[in-house]
Amino acid sequence: MKNLFSNIKGDAFGGITAGIVALPLALAFGVSSGLGPSAGLYGAIFISFFAALFGGTNTQISGPTAPMTAVSMVVIAGIIAANDGSIEKALPAILTVFLLAGLMQIGLGAIGLGKYIRYIPYPVVSGFMTAIGVIILVTQILPSIGYYPKEDMDFVNQYKPQAEEVILENILKDEAGEGILVLENFKETISRAEKITQDDILKESQTLAAKNASGVLGAIKVLPRAVKNINWLELLLALGTIFIIYGFKRITTKIPSTLVALIVMSAIAILFNLDYRPIPEIPQGLPELKTEIFTNFSLGSITPYIFTALTLSLLGAIDSLLTSVVADNMTKTKHQPNKELVGQGIGNSIAALFGGIPGAGATIRTVVNINSGGKTKLSGMIAGILLFIILLALAPVASQIPAAVLAGILITVGIGVMDYKGLRAIPALPKDIKLGPLKLSSEVLIMLVVLVLSSFWDLVYAVGIGLIIASLMFMKKIGDLTAERSDVKPLKEEAWADESEFPAKLKEEVFIKHLKGPLFFGSTSDFQQLTLQIPETASIVILRLGRMQYMDQSGLYAMEDMLQELKAKGVDVLFVNVLRQPRYMMERIDIIPDFISEDHIFKSFKECLTWIKENVKDEY
Repeated sequence: MKNLFSNIKGDAFGGITAGIVALPLALAFGVSSGLGPSAGLYGAIFISFFAALFGGTNTQISGPTAPMTAVSMVVIAGIIAANDGSIEKALPAILTVFLLAGLMQIGLGAIGLGKYIRYIPYPVVSGFMTAIGVIILVTQILPSIGYYPKEDMDFVNQYKPQAEEVILENILKDEAGEGILVLENFKETISRAEKITQDDILKESQTLAAKNASGVLGAIKVLPRAVKNINWLELLLALGTIFIIYGFKRITTKIPSTLVALIVMSAIAILFNLDYRPIPEIPQGLPELKTEIFTNFSLGSITPYIFTALTLSLLGAIDSLLTSVVADNMTKTKHQPNKELVGQGIGNSIAALFGGIPGAGATIRTVVNINSGGKTKLSGMIAGILLFIILLALAPVASQIPAAVLAGILITVGIGVMDYKGLRAIPALPKDIKLGPLKLSSEVLIMLVVLVLSSFWDLVYAVGIGLIIASLMFMKKIGDLTAERSDVKPLKEEAWADESEFPAKLKEEVFIKHLKGPLFFGSTSDFQQLTLQIPETASIVILRLGRMQYMDQSGLYAMEDMLQELKAKGVDVLFVNVLRQPRYMMERIDIIPDFISEDHIFKSFKECLTWIKENVKDEY
């Protein structure tokens, strides 16, 4: 606690500055997520305060971030669509998923997984970050030109037949749940169908229209309609915001340009009484605890999203720990990764209980905090308190902000979040794989796969597929290198120094093989060729295993198959210098002593040579 107040002035200035930078982003991410600006603000308040208080990075400023919002957007849209387009009905399930993600983060930190996050390959992270930029950029084009699919009645009317079909399906599902047999009691179905109003059909049509226009593909699909229905005022507000954000940075970076753009463009819209579209209203007063998370809990409604919750928790972990590394480099300190994950998990869990969207450590806000004098956890807590005061005092004013201004802010976020360093490196990376006539870099391929799948299909699965491809390619490379170094392929190999005294007359009878490096699933295919290398004249094979440090299950069974084959041919095998882990593995399935007895295992080649001289006769 003493350390907490050791830098009050610097922490106060750092926290206030970071909080000011966070405000427009929190509102924008909230609107973008689909839960409204208040959800973004609540997320920023609770995550910033509690992640700082319980986390393991002193200068970290946390809150909603672009990657977390992009994944949350998908979760929110999916659950709302499953609840007939009603946010009220969907909210308990949405917040339960966010709470689950926070609890999973606490679990990741508690079991010590923080230190393993750094092993996620760079091409996967690069492709994902660029995809986040693409998603934000493309999906914000529609609000920046004032086009909202749910309000385009010509577009909505296209979905009326489908809406009627969906409503009828829901009636049949309800009847099935109540045990009503439709064919025996068709009158009940007709009675329920007659109660459907035009408003019900319109509402369902709007839900389907919004669903079909969501995401990158949806936005591209409706873009021609949007361009025909441009609201020029909204477009000018968005362009003005973008212009100020980039232009003001050239004047000074001491004042956040996003905040300047937000204030200037909102002031113009309000003072000139322009006919613009404001953001959804931010409720004034204290955030309410969402007890419906528990009272309306349904395992069935969140079961399809458990994997998504895990992805959110992992993404938040990566996002936060990457920012922690940046903070370490700037402050010359060392963060505690597992404690940081616990802090982020607590922040996300509490934010979910009050209706906030999930977040993570935010790099730009953290850098602003450090540059403004923040040194302890107090800075992050002050940032959260400042946003809380703004919520209580300025909610009615903030509710007047034009939606197009937040869309403009998000477009600049989308442009900024892309990994230009990774994109610039594409031509320079070595082309190490062949796909038909094409030569490609495996790292570029992984990045592009993650980028394309994340942008046009599913963020969650894209990262999983990227990790699988990266792992398989890594295994192949290591397998190739191991096989190359272990000299499995060539028949003739250089004799080791202690083999110089080996009797020349026994070289036809005895075949010596050196194994260098691990015998694992990546190198077993070459190892299996070993029996083909052994001369017909050989009755003894010496396997020198002093440099085979590791053997996995695949390697173990490859060894067993080879020994069985040699035994069938009447060839005896001698082991020299078996290391502890491979020996343990071979003892588990009785390779030792069933195939290789203890008297055929030698600690040194000298002992083995003595045995050879005593037991092997020159026959060729």
